[in-house]
Amino acid sequence: MPRHFLRDDDLSPAELLEVLDLADAMKADRLVRQPLTGPRAVAVIFDKPSTRTRVSFSVGIAELGGYPLVIDAQTSQLGRGEPIEDTTRVLDRQVTAIVWRTFAQERIEAMAAVSRVPVVNALTDQFHPCQILADLQTVREHKGTLAGLTFSYVGDAANNMANSYLLGGASAGMHVRIAGPQEYLPDPSVVDRANRIAAETDGDGLADWATAMNQQVAKADSIKFSAPFFPNAGQESKVGGYIFNAGAKGKILPAIAGNSGVYVVRTENVYAVPNDAANVEQQRQALLQNQRMQGLNRVEGALKKSATIKDYRSKFF
Repeated sequence: MPRHFLRDDDLSPAELLEVLDLADAMKADRLVRQPLTGPRAVAVIFDKPSTRTRVSFSVGIAELGGYPLVIDAQTSQLGRGEPIEDTTRVLDRQVTAIVWRTFAQERIEAMAAVSRVPVVNALTDQFHPCQILADLQTVREHKGTLAGLTFSYVGDAANNMANSYLLGGASAGMHVRIAGPQEYLPDPSVVDRANRIAAETDGDGLADWATAMNQQVAKADSIKFSAPFFPNAGQESKVGGYIFNAGAKGKILPAIAGNSGVYVVRTENVYAVPNDAANVEQQRQALLQNQRMQGLNRVEGALKKSATIKDYRSKFF
């Protein structure tokens, strides 16, 4: 049976670090590994519009010696309602792996259940594991380690990014703090799973508003904001009584959907990430060991009001 990468905890803590180490080596030499030489085809399916994920996976697969077979679901039989299992059986006879950016997690799980080749989650409504691998690599590049760091996520927390930060951060031994309105918090089962992982890695996960904001954000090593609470360069954003400054002392990792904003910052003296960290150079390790893949995608969430969150989700998710 092939191994799939459908959610962050499909990698053990040791495997997560192995993948990040391999990604670092491939960043230093983009052509150091070419396991897809042939070329061997990898199907990359998009149920949703995409620029960055499409480019990053396509370039990464090509640089690994493969051929990215990019499929727009709406112009395939999937778009006409063909059962996922039937499409999967067509693909797995001809491709080495399948990458899918889709909606409900159940869709990609249905594909993995019958696929004879690895299936990789390029984004679902519930999880975004490739994004988190890239974010963890970026934080580690600038902090030197992940274990023991406190990572806070502020905003619409009832989404795929918050879920994946909990699982991926706990696997890396981080202290993950998720802050959002009570009605927009992660699935409790994900929080429970993150804390079970953390029991093995000495990390932990916490998801609420007042506790995370008042007790944890001020001590965070790194923070990620949901739109629209990230400040533009030279501006400040006030969240939960704290003022976060994105001034000239730090460079800001660009928001992926084209909205200027903060991805990883630090309170006081702004912890910084290079402006080019979201570019293809960062993304090119799209296919990782055992055909697990990573790529960057767009920003998520909105805060302020529940209606704003719903409107934002309907536009971007």
